[in-house]
Amino acid sequence: MTAPRELEGLQVWVVEDDPELLALLLDDLAWRGASVRGLGSAEALYRALLSDRCDIVVLDVGLPGEDGYAVASHLRASASIGIVMLTGRGDARDMALGLTQGADLYLVKPPDMDVLAAGLLSLRRRLPAASIAATPAPPTVAARWQLADDGWTLHAPTAATLPLTAMERGLLQQLVDASGAAVTREQLIASVTDTPWDFDPHRLDVLVHRLRARVRAATGVELPLRALRGQGYLLTG
Repeated sequence: MTAPRELEGLQVWVVEDDPELLALLLDDLAWRGASVRGLGSAEALYRALLSDRCDIVVLDVGLPGEDGYAVASHLRASASIGIVMLTGRGDARDMALGLTQGADLYLVKPPDMDVLAAGLLSLRRRLPAASIAATPAPPTVAARWQLADDGWTLHAPTAATLPLTAMERGLLQQLVDASGAAVTREQLIASVTDTPWDFDPHRLDVLVHRLRARVRAATGVELPLRALRGQGYLLTG
């Protein structure tokens, strides 16, 4: 059978922790002409987005660590990416939640591949033309989050700056040094105090919450700091 190739030129990443379903989706989408990549977790997706781009993410809801709803919300707030959610949950409330969190399309697994392809084509028509199959520009000072002044100042992509407290400096330096990898809660606690055995772990979450709020107020954008359930935190941009 001749491949239809209707998805030619479309960059599609599939985030799915079921290896068999992932392989089936990748094979069919590639057969239809899409440039595909398979990823098994939210963390893997965030790492990939640090150095590459895609047009559409096909996203499983039941991912390990950070679930698909949280990932969709983050993607919608930070990037012009089409989002298709795949889930075993066919309840109307789950569908409404997925759409509210930023999904463009919500399909129950296993999806009919013709329906999925049609949904991807529909999304392709709605995405900005300049974003399809475009080559990403190299990062610049204005396009990245950076630490300056020996780590005491945070520079946002908007060029706004925020002076940091000692704890915030230690936290962010640890995350930046991880280069897109997850950092455990224990490592982060050790980065903000000399006596980690006396540090209440809940204070770490309070510190992160306050830092996000201060960054938002000072820069007008969200700090791309993601909580990974059972693992720690990840700085994604």
